[in-house]
Amino acid sequence: MNPLYGLYTRRLRRQLIGLPQPQHVAIVMDGNRRWARQAGHDDVRLGHRFGAQHLEQFLTWCAGAGVRCVTAWVASADNFSRRDSAEVDYLMQLTETVIADHVRRDPRWRLHVAGQLDLLPDSTARALKEAVDATRDRDDAGDLTIAIGYSGRLEVVDAVRGVLEEAASSDRSLADVAADLTEDDISRHLYVPGLPDPDLVIRTSGELRMSDFLLWQATRSDIEFCDLYWPAFREIDLLRALRTYGRRKTTPT
Repeated sequence: MNPLYGLYTRRLRRQLIGLPQPQHVAIVMDGNRRWARQAGHDDVRLGHRFGAQHLEQFLTWCAGAGVRCVTAWVASADNFSRRDSAEVDYLMQLTETVIADHVRRDPRWRLHVAGQLDLLPDSTARALKEAVDATRDRDDAGDLTIAIGYSGRLEVVDAVRGVLEEAASSDRSLADVAADLTEDDISRHLYVPGLPDPDLVIRTSGELRMSDFLLWQATRSDIEFCDLYWPAFREIDLLRALRTYGRRKTTPT
């Protein structure tokens, strides 16, 4: 490590002392393919490999900063219809062999999965479900949610569908459901209920949009846009985002 980088990292950590910190950080890991092209790789899928491996480092940084809840967007529902099938297959293999395996081995995290799992290959869905089961009883661990085959709009649609199905099983009328419907009813039927909403959402690659990510949960989140592509995102970039968040929370509005 560059000595100056290490010095700056320690300085940032000191600056976080006493500042409010987010309980839940969500990350849009964007820019893998563009990073691969910029690095001179002919096969842009290599960007996904570096990106998947980079998530391990990011989780280590979050744990070191005291962040106990992380949501990482691995693939959108649209990716399965709009991306080359070979690229999607490769990303699913990485999900099985890098992400799921890492979480099973890392005792710091308890895994949750959010998304349309029927879009995934059977082997990928099975690997994720096995990792969820293997980490379920880690009572003292933080919560890691992998958003895969995910769409914020579809999540809300599925939540409403869940409310209606629950009502149908108890013979409630649609009029009664509509009259009594609350935000809590929707929240109870989200893909991963019971977790706190994200305090901070970070998006890499310089794109200035949410792109259908956590539309319900992120309505009150602070948003931090970073110009770096995901594989180039550094610990100091996370610490800067945490510092900005903390300073916002201590600045009168």
